[in-house]
Amino acid sequence: MNMAQQPPSASSLSPSPRLHRATLENMLQSAEPVTAPWTIEDSEELYRIHSWGEPYFSINADGHLTVSPRGDRGGSLDLLELVEAIKQRNLNLPLLIRFSDILEDRIERINACFAKAIARYKYSGVYRGVFPVKCNQQRQLLEDVVRYGKPYQFGLEAGSKPELLIALATLDTPGALLICNGYKDKDYIETAMLGQRLGQQPIIVIEQMNELEIAIEASQRLNIRPVLGLRAKLSTKGSGRWGISAGDRAKFGLTVPEILAVVDRLRQANMLDCLQLLHFHIGSQISAISVVKEALREASRIYVELAELGAGMRYLDVGGGLAVDYDGSKTTFYASKNYSTQNYANDVVAEVQEACRIKGIAVPTLVSESGRALVSHQSVLVFDVLGSSDAPSHEEPTVPGDDDHVILRELYEIYQNLTPNTVQELYNDAVQFKEEAISLFNFGYLSLSARARAERLFWACCRKALSVVSDADYIPEDIEELHQSLASIYYINLSVFQSMPDTWAIEQLFPILPIHRLDEEPSCRGTLADLTCDSDGKITTFIDLRDVKHVLELHPLKLDQPYYLGMFLGGAYQEIMGNLHNLFGDTNAVHIHMTPKGYQVEQVVKGDTMTEVLGYVQYDAEDMIENIRKRSERALQDSRITLEESQLLIQHYERSLSQYTYLT
Repeated sequence: MNMAQQPPSASSLSPSPRLHRATLENMLQSAEPVTAPWTIEDSEELYRIHSWGEPYFSINADGHLTVSPRGDRGGSLDLLELVEAIKQRNLNLPLLIRFSDILEDRIERINACFAKAIARYKYSGVYRGVFPVKCNQQRQLLEDVVRYGKPYQFGLEAGSKPELLIALATLDTPGALLICNGYKDKDYIETAMLGQRLGQQPIIVIEQMNELEIAIEASQRLNIRPVLGLRAKLSTKGSGRWGISAGDRAKFGLTVPEILAVVDRLRQANMLDCLQLLHFHIGSQISAISVVKEALREASRIYVELAELGAGMRYLDVGGGLAVDYDGSKTTFYASKNYSTQNYANDVVAEVQEACRIKGIAVPTLVSESGRALVSHQSVLVFDVLGSSDAPSHEEPTVPGDDDHVILRELYEIYQNLTPNTVQELYNDAVQFKEEAISLFNFGYLSLSARARAERLFWACCRKALSVVSDADYIPEDIEELHQSLASIYYINLSVFQSMPDTWAIEQLFPILPIHRLDEEPSCRGTLADLTCDSDGKITTFIDLRDVKHVLELHPLKLDQPYYLGMFLGGAYQEIMGNLHNLFGDTNAVHIHMTPKGYQVEQVVKGDTMTEVLGYVQYDAEDMIENIRKRSERALQDSRITLEESQLLIQHYERSLSQYTYLT
């Protein structure tokens, strides 16, 4: 073998221990920290998808959000692919996607939980749920509720006269209850009573004393013995934002003395047997199970006392309040809950059974009005980002020269000396110097370019201040707030007031996150601003494990590539409570149903056109077009516009009136 071809000896491959150690030290000093690549598991943890979205939402290997409308029974859809397919049907974003299979699954789950609780405690009664129409009055959704609820004799609850009309026309399930709540006049009560002639089972809940006399008089005139209920004004207070729904000053319900007065009056009218239901409601989104238990204890005692007084009691309606865990923290935080649906059902059954056992009273049929828990999950609002306004420049500040203003040199010195130990003091100094720079500029002692450099130095100090405390156990509040000051603004094709009114009105939290690129690290921090010309048209609070966060982790926008965000758990209240601020109307909506071959678009509900929203405020599109034509003619006569320009203007005007109110 040629010596040149022989492999080197082992000794020639091993440097001296000194050389090896020195080389290793140099490598360790020069090497940058090794960070693991971003994974979809990181995105799942960051956006807490499993905590609030299980079993319906997850991420696939492509980094796209997926929807499993049937929960853990199998079958999923790629949400990005679904959105792109819907766009190909000439439906633009923003887009509300309703998954009817999720609604079916939610109805099945609550009935299964009560069935399990009834079996566990050997409860001799049954459960009959009702859906409160006020949560979402959309026709397609209500028809689905009735259809999927038929196997469980699931009924409806009306809180107003228009909702009663909807319920009478929609509910066709034998044995299902129609609970009639809200303020009532003569027409409301008579219409409800006459519903009995159609085979309905309306229960008229007395919430104000004047309703009782109307009901007695209507019963005698129509010769119909109605089923009556009454709403008790419990002393138990709710929790969270809707805690005032109960208590002495609650809007609805009867006090204990008023309840006894109802009993006496019905006895006088020989109608005490008509009183068959007790209803209570301690508020929506009850986050603590202890509050539910306390209310159940009080209401159960009232129920058995009414039965002992001779009322024909058959139903106990525990109202709404079954919460949704919007942030996934499983706590008593207002956007969460510390119990499961099974816990809730167990406590309802156990508490009522015990109260009846003690008094030897037959147990009632249990009724609940759980709207939020049924419909929140079934809709996803998808919208696109139109652009962003980024935080102040991330460039490294230039070193000021000796001829530069002293404020620039002071700010640069602060930038150099920021450490975890000095951050609070030096940040305060930086704020002071920035304010001084503005004052000097206003009095003419600092040039515009010098002021710009001072502001760039200030924001560089802010970024470094955040950086040096990033791993600290405690971050001063004013330093923590810099996260929001340094965040980008992402402009979204949406009206908060139309599609997310509760984020503006009551600071409700909803999960919001990108529906794609979830296999990439979201390196930007931002807040969201909508299309309206209103400073309140923004979203600056987002779900977090600890309280809330004021920035959302987002990806940098890519040129000519769409960036889609989704808002989840918004299926209750948001659609009907939205308003027409700046005349942004209803969004496009589609109903998706799973099939053995994938899915089908069951229904399409086109969003409002400009003509439609203008009609809401009494404008006639034809009159408006004619006004523009006349003004164009006058402009032509005065040679202020050409004929081609006038025709182009009218064409744009007419076409706009028939278009979606959002940007396309």
